[in-house]
Amino acid sequence: MLRIDTEACIGCGVCEATCTFGAITVKDGCAVVGDSCTLCGSCVDACEVGALVIEREERATADLGAWSGVWVYAEYRHGRIAPVALELLGVGRKLADQRGVKLSAVLLGEGLDGAASELVAHGADTVYVVDHPSLASFTDDAYGNALSDLAKQHKPEIILAGATAIGRSFIPRVATTLATGLTAD
Repeated sequence: MLRIDTEACIGCGVCEATCTFGAITVKDGCAVVGDSCTLCGSCVDACEVGALVIEREERATADLGAWSGVWVYAEYRHGRIAPVALELLGVGRKLADQRGVKLSAVLLGEGLDGAASELVAHGADTVYVVDHPSLASFTDDAYGNALSDLAKQHKPEIILAGATAIGRSFIPRVATTLATGLTAD
């Protein structure tokens, strides 16, 4: 959040002129920040009297010991599991065995009849299935929220996903939501 020290602000307007997003205006001799602020910091750098400060929220550190297991996002399109998901189950199995944890698959969509048993046959210990009409067509929001909610509930330490158009589209959202890292390719 951008904090303005109203005691220090002299209302010079430099911050207003510097803000490329039009998020700062000077009213009644003091800078005021609007909703379009992106926290880019250019106004902070331009303020000669130091009246502007960006305050970052401190995130609580998670107990990483509570997170365990390897998950594979099993992309399901056109009535079948994507081949990359089956390949990832093989890699995930090796990784899970090395770490001494369970391997799970996550299946999102609508009309997923029989797909879970195929994932078990390819090595998954557990399959989390979210079969819902809102997941009939892929959207970043719906799939990202579904996978993030499952991960918050069950706490896997690793999530693998194929570098398909769908995987590349929504997995960064999941990483951001879970406040974790992301490695691609």
